[in-house]
Amino acid sequence: MANGYKGVFRRVTVLDLSAYIGLIAVGFATANILIGLMIFGRYSPVRYWPHRRFDIFRIHRWTGYGTLGFTLLHPLPLLLNARPHFRVVDILLPLWSPQQPLQNTIGAAALYLFVIIIVTSLYRIEIGRHFWKLLHYLTYPAAACFFIHGILTDPNLTGLGADYLDGGKVFVEICCAIIIGVSVWRVRYARKKRQSHRMASFGQEAAAE
Repeated sequence: MANGYKGVFRRVTVLDLSAYIGLIAVGFATANILIGLMIFGRYSPVRYWPHRRFDIFRIHRWTGYGTLGFTLLHPLPLLLNARPHFRVVDILLPLWSPQQPLQNTIGAAALYLFVIIIVTSLYRIEIGRHFWKLLHYLTYPAAACFFIHGILTDPNLTGLGADYLDGGKVFVEICCAIIIGVSVWRVRYARKKRQSHRMASFGQEAAAE
């Protein structure tokens, strides 16, 4: 039994480790964006499911920390890869990385945007709510870069391109589809809500006349 476990662990390469960490980051990012959309829509866990009081803002904050943390960890195992060999500069500025420079640059852009989002959220009182809110919308281009990177990259660095039906890719694609679907629903819901408020205000004005 012990030998079986050792055999399994021996087959996990640094590339596998990097890919697994990336998938965890995708999961955290998906949860963070969904919770953020719920907060933006004034979701109340007491009024709606699960009809209990809990700090949804804290969950949103910690899923954001998880997203940033695992995104930072995701490329680090590549430094231990023998061929192709990645340097620190290839991680920080992937334009010169030995493989997939475009895909890796898109991933790095997502990381740097997440850093801006987290740091400005920590200092939102100092920078002002209005400016912070504008910067917080960077979540959407960050998520776009995040999912594009996750879908287009070849985690095995074979040079043959990505396998879009691979289990990890399907997970990223499902998360991306969920975010797109919920975002579209949220925009339509906000538009209908504004229209209903306008109609209600017009009705009140007409009744007053």
